[in-house]
Amino acid sequence: MTDDQSSSVPIQPSPSRRRLRKYKSITDIINNAVNCAVVEHDDYNDTVCDQCGSGDRDHQILLCDKCDKAYHMTCLRPIVVRVPIGPWYCPACSDQPPPIKSFTQTKIFDFFKIKKCTASAVKRISPQDSRKRRRRIVHHKKRRRLLPFIPSEDTERRLEQMGSLASALTSLNMEYSDDLTYSFDMAPRWANAAMYEKGGMQVLSKEDTETLEYCNSMLKRGECPPLLVIFDSCEGYTVEADGLIKDMTLITEYVGDVDYIKNREHDDCDSMMTLLLASNPSKSLVICPDKRGNIARFINGINNFSPEAKKKQNLKCVRYSVNGECRVLLVATRDIAKGERLYYDYNGYEHEYPTHHFI
Repeated sequence: MTDDQSSSVPIQPSPSRRRLRKYKSITDIINNAVNCAVVEHDDYNDTVCDQCGSGDRDHQILLCDKCDKAYHMTCLRPIVVRVPIGPWYCPACSDQPPPIKSFTQTKIFDFFKIKKCTASAVKRISPQDSRKRRRRIVHHKKRRRLLPFIPSEDTERRLEQMGSLASALTSLNMEYSDDLTYSFDMAPRWANAAMYEKGGMQVLSKEDTETLEYCNSMLKRGECPPLLVIFDSCEGYTVEADGLIKDMTLITEYVGDVDYIKNREHDDCDSMMTLLLASNPSKSLVICPDKRGNIARFINGINNFSPEAKKKQNLKCVRYSVNGECRVLLVATRDIAKGERLYYDYNGYEHEYPTHHFI
């Protein structure tokens, strides 16, 4: 081959060099980039809340991902307690209040996993039997024992009550659960030990433990407390009494997934409940009803800073040691009339929950 011929034939790179030339370095990409603009956010310096017209407390302002309008988290109704993770839409751009979904009796039984027991297997507790039991429990009135809730006598009414809860849970893509849930990727059950509680935890008495078990057995039979879940444009989902509830009645247990507090520091779930405050903070636990829960998920809190709001409180949230495990119970603090909404103090322990903007 002549010199002219050799010069006209392109030299092919070796396979290794071809592989090296296949990708450009990030430095080359940056150096060769054209028409790239850096977006400045000076336009957001003058952002004001569409509700109150103020630009103060800009760290609490949310921008709608659809219309770009701004709102203070506390100016929204219902208020937004934590900065949402992912897209957020203002009330005008978001969907209308969730429709009430209807459930047939069969679907309600399936949703709540109600056990279909025959009369020979489990004797149904009549209202008269329930009242007798209550009389036995309140015999020592000075001891202030817990009272079991009395379900509505009308079966159709109970189905309507359970249907309202099923509709609310479904709208939040939640499953119903009547117990604490432990998952392999969260806190194990052995971590929920009342002995880790800093300063100790009060022990639920034998009589009150029997009341708790009795209420749980009623739930498994489809005999729920007389409560309705309703949607309010200002408060969101909330719970109201559908019948008279006596003082010291055990309303429900707060349930959901159990996790370590350290794993939920940046969680946007606004309904986490303290389960265990350990001397070692790494062992402290919370209940997270974002995937599984019950009616406790929808009971609202009071405004701790308003005397008028404090008058609305009719429940208390109490943590007990039950057979060595931490449990959270919601108990009536006075007689609750039919149609009255249920409220309790979210700041029963840490006093860190922001309630000064609650209605």
